[in-house]
Amino acid sequence: MGRSLRWILITLALGTPVLTAAEELPPLPEPLSLADALAFTRSDVPLIELAQAGREEQAAALAEAQSLTGVRMGVVGRLRAVDVARYSINRDRNDSDARLAVSKRLYDFGYSDAREEAARLAGEGGEWRYLDARQEAHLEVMQRFLDVVLADLQYARDNEAMAGAFIAADRARDRHELKRLSDVDLAQLESEYQEALRLRMQSQTQQRAARSRLAIAMGRPNELVANLIRPAAPDLAAPVPDYETVLAEIRESNPEIRALRAEVESARAKVEAARNDHGPVISGELDASYYNRETNTTHPFGASLVLEVPLLTGGAKDAGLADARAKWRASQARLAAAENALSQEVLDLVLRLGNLRLTIEGLKVRGDYRELYLDRSRALYELEVKTDLGDAMTEISAVRLDMAQAEFDWMMTQARLKALAGRLLPEEATK
Repeated sequence: MGRSLRWILITLALGTPVLTAAEELPPLPEPLSLADALAFTRSDVPLIELAQAGREEQAAALAEAQSLTGVRMGVVGRLRAVDVARYSINRDRNDSDARLAVSKRLYDFGYSDAREEAARLAGEGGEWRYLDARQEAHLEVMQRFLDVVLADLQYARDNEAMAGAFIAADRARDRHELKRLSDVDLAQLESEYQEALRLRMQSQTQQRAARSRLAIAMGRPNELVANLIRPAAPDLAAPVPDYETVLAEIRESNPEIRALRAEVESARAKVEAARNDHGPVISGELDASYYNRETNTTHPFGASLVLEVPLLTGGAKDAGLADARAKWRASQARLAAAENALSQEVLDLVLRLGNLRLTIEGLKVRGDYRELYLDRSRALYELEVKTDLGDAMTEISAVRLDMAQAEFDWMMTQARLKALAGRLLPEEATK
């Protein structure tokens, strides 16, 4: 068992997060498969870090809401000198004191409960958004990996085309020297070669750019992989899923929709909290005091039941309630818009699967034809008969590129449907 595979198994078994220090990261396998690219992706890519920060912020908001009914304790010390009254028995001018106070909110007519419920529901939405971010990072690595494979195939096609154009231009120069080809025809072939050379160089730069995008998606921007393993062709035997069935399932389990639903309920709870804000509050207090100068009105211990009833808020309560209602309404509108967009996205993906199946079947026929055409061109070439062998080889490379593009589109479409259902990641697919 190789070192890289052992590291992956240990990580999965212990549940440890992927290391973040660049010097501690295990080297990438060579060549790199899609499974390896996903396994070796760092867990602290910006998309996931933003979602994690949101989770932590919502956890802090929940803790703050829960603290409203928590026990509070404080100490107050005061250094004070007084001008003693004429009738006072105690003539000490030092009137310093220290006070320890413990208080707890006992009842606030639903305000703290509504605040806590709103924070808890927002936290649930954050968990769904965290799952959505992890899925998006997964899809990004998949797409960037497949883009590298496509860039290599495109380079192979353009390299074949450039080689064919070079041979044609080289032969044209010989014929031109023998006065068997006009200047115009030679210039045309030279121009075609230069254009093919430009496209080939452009494809070569795209290979480098695609590898850089893959490295960034994996959170390892300085590690460009030279060789990749092309994923196996997808299984097209399974029928295209029924739109209504898939949509019903996705509507219930889509992470974005579930996050928005939680946010709608959180906004509703915030309306209830705003309705009870600036309302009566009943608290219990205990205090222990030490006085340097004791009098008839000082006491070492005390207990109180405090009722606070705001009479005027200057319009703050009405403004807060109006703001909460507006945010609740906005959250409902965002949910409705997202549900409409989801329905359309699912329909587009299902229809794309049907179209891609027809495209792949057509490319298989086209590939068989091009293979036969290439065999004939080779035979004619060996017989030294005028042939378009270069064009035939270029067409084969073009068919391979188109087939890979269609197969990868199929894979990504299936993956996006799984992501919409919240089942893209292996640990979520089993739930």
